[in-house]
Amino acid sequence: MLRSCSSAVRTLSLKKRICFLMKLMCFISSVLVFCEFLIYYVVIFQCRWPEVKAGAHTSTKETSTSVLKAIILADTHLLGEIKGHWLDKLRREWQMERSFQTALWLLQPDIVFILGDVFDEGKWSSPQAWADDVRRFRKMFRHPVSTELVVIVGNHDIGFHYEMTTYKVKRFEKVFNFTSGKLITRKGINFVIVNSVAMEGDGCAICRTSEAELVALSHKLNCSQQKLNHSNKRCSDVEKLPASEPILLQHYPLYRKSDAECSGEDAAAPEEKNIPFKEKYDVLSQEASQKLMWWFHPRLILSGHTHSACEVLHAGKIPEISVPSFSWRNRNNPNFIMGSITPTDFSLRKCFLPYESRVFTIYCAAGALFVILILAHFQLLTPPFYFAQRLISKRKA
Repeated sequence: MLRSCSSAVRTLSLKKRICFLMKLMCFISSVLVFCEFLIYYVVIFQCRWPEVKAGAHTSTKETSTSVLKAIILADTHLLGEIKGHWLDKLRREWQMERSFQTALWLLQPDIVFILGDVFDEGKWSSPQAWADDVRRFRKMFRHPVSTELVVIVGNHDIGFHYEMTTYKVKRFEKVFNFTSGKLITRKGINFVIVNSVAMEGDGCAICRTSEAELVALSHKLNCSQQKLNHSNKRCSDVEKLPASEPILLQHYPLYRKSDAECSGEDAAAPEEKNIPFKEKYDVLSQEASQKLMWWFHPRLILSGHTHSACEVLHAGKIPEISVPSFSWRNRNNPNFIMGSITPTDFSLRKCFLPYESRVFTIYCAAGALFVILILAHFQLLTPPFYFAQRLISKRKA
């Protein structure tokens, strides 16, 4: 009889332990699933496409069909085999992949632009390392046929001007179908793609070719924007493009002294804002910037490179938006730009990704609760009531 009672107690105790372990596993799994998967949906679900004002003679139906929904991000910096630790790679690439795939699923953009520095070590990676980096990039930034992906070259992809070679440029062009001076026209909207690394102005072979392509494209766009009743012999044989002022897409920002005038939670840190920018390194030179402005008269310029957000007004009327880094390795609060664009207007809005500090806070709070649950289960955590009662009884004694 005693043996049967003892075995029954043991069985009951074992069941309780198993039940407790199952509860702990469910708790841990729930925290992991939320922090590594669901949080991206919770945060990005709050983002909304900005609205573009319709013209007086434009119907709502026409406006909705003519609006191009674009996502713009920059500086993903996929880590390479030399400087990238495997754990850092795993963490950062998972974060960017989940953010990108969640944004595609929830927002369904027509086109995505990545403004350079796709890779961190493209400037010196071997053919084998480059192939591995490209494979990982294609996995992370896979996209449906309905969404177009356009990738622009940055200094970390082919090297700074003094590191840039024809081999590196051709390697990037082959993978991403990139050409400096390339025009992408979607829904009557002209996007000009610029290899800003080649805007050194020293007459190097790559620089000459790049500038010649940009000049030829400038001529086409200028001819297309001329009024029909003003005939021009120079434009008689030129292919006509949509008469829409172009949007400039490049890695380097146009010339500005520093980020001192930049504001917002994703701007540069206060101690970095007043550091002067170096021409041809942090920003384009004044000469190159003036050339691009004079060639294209853009209505909007989008750039990356600084890893921080900034909005600058050039010539008092042309806005340039510097897009912050998409990687948590470069900042605590990455984000991307959502743009609703028409041939005559545009509207932009930021979409922030989960703050890494908040994710760590959730993990720390969950870890503390996990320890408390274990201590309470094994009765190692004395309830405050009994602890106070013991103190009172000791004092009386």
